[in-house]
Amino acid sequence: MTTIDYEKEYNNRARVPEYLDIFARWARAAEAYRKACPGAELSIAYGPSPRQTIDIFPAKDGGKAPIAMFIHGGWWRSLDPSMFSYTAIGPNAHGVTVAVVGYDLVPNVTVATIIEQMRAACLAVWKRFGQRIMVYGHSAGGHLTACMVATDWKTLSSEAPHDLVPAGYSIGGVFELAPLLHVSANQDIRLDAESARACSPIYWQVPPGRTFDAVAGALESSEFLRQSRLIADAWKNVAKTRYEALAGTNHYTVVDPLTDANSAMTKRIVELAHQVAAR
Repeated sequence: MTTIDYEKEYNNRARVPEYLDIFARWARAAEAYRKACPGAELSIAYGPSPRQTIDIFPAKDGGKAPIAMFIHGGWWRSLDPSMFSYTAIGPNAHGVTVAVVGYDLVPNVTVATIIEQMRAACLAVWKRFGQRIMVYGHSAGGHLTACMVATDWKTLSSEAPHDLVPAGYSIGGVFELAPLLHVSANQDIRLDAESARACSPIYWQVPPGRTFDAVAGALESSEFLRQSRLIADAWKNVAKTRYEALAGTNHYTVVDPLTDANSAMTKRIVELAHQVAAR
């Protein structure tokens, strides 16, 4: 039996040594888009801490547009939502309003706390727009996307619909967290066997009628590819699931299509956002 080197499988920065250049490119694209969107509302607080903020990029056509929410990655321990304003470019071009959200980071808080913060952000977006939300996210944000889709919102708010987040699109996500017990990043993530299972949406009972796409870069590690296949297979009997590996992309370049209004990724996210708005 082959022993899995989890450190190698889950250390994307080691697998993609040019990641700092990619991060710099993201930051430049994000800053440029914020400047190009005079109607953007930045750093709207949804919670008490400085990182609990929402940046809203309204659809160019205005009106009652579909709502999508983007959640960034970074192993729940790094990066800033301001680096990801560019993720609104493609959806905005098709008349979808995008909310880019932030959250507190481990080890200052737990992964379970971050899940609750994302639920609070969803409820804040609901109160602002009064509409169901399509959620998309990258890496750890892909994990949080799955958690939002698998939430029964009536247990949190009597005002929100039970299917507040009926559809999600995860990019390079992780859904079974037990392997992270064996990686050095867990010094910050601070998962143990109990919390890893509790925070793994692969084991959650997803409510019926949800839609979930699990997408990864074809050049990602075998574990990241397995994670996306796993969630799509685990939920397929209850939800409409879809797995895809995007050719020629790694864990970071896999999100590049979000800047292209004509990319298949953008079109799928827009399609899901419109489906959600029509409910």
